[in-house]
Amino acid sequence: MNVERAASQLEALGNTSRLKIYRALVRAGHGGLPVGQLQERVGIPASTLSHHLKRLVEAGLASQERQATTLICRADYESMQGLIGFLSDECCIEEGSGRL
Repeated sequence: MNVERAASQLEALGNTSRLKIYRALVRAGHGGLPVGQLQERVGIPASTLSHHLKRLVEAGLASQERQATTLICRADYESMQGLIGFLSDECCIEEGSGRL
C-alpha cells in the first residue's frame, strides 16, 4: 500500500460517523448489512448515511451490492488488513539503530 492510499483511508475513518458505520460493517462480517439495518444500528438519517457510505466506498474500505431491491453494504476486509499492515509492518525496525 502506498502512503497516499493509506492517508485517504485514514482520512475517511477520521470522521466519527464514518468510523461508527465502518465498525458496524466490520462487526457484521462478510455477509454485510442491508442499508436499512445499518441505518438502524448507527442511528443516522438515510441521506447522511448515503453520503458517508459513498466516502467509505471511494476510499476502498467498503463495498455495496444490490440484491433485488436491497442494498447490501460490506467492509472490505482485504483493504482493512492492508491498512493495518501499512501501519504496523515496519513497527520498531529502527529500534536500537540510534535513529529517531
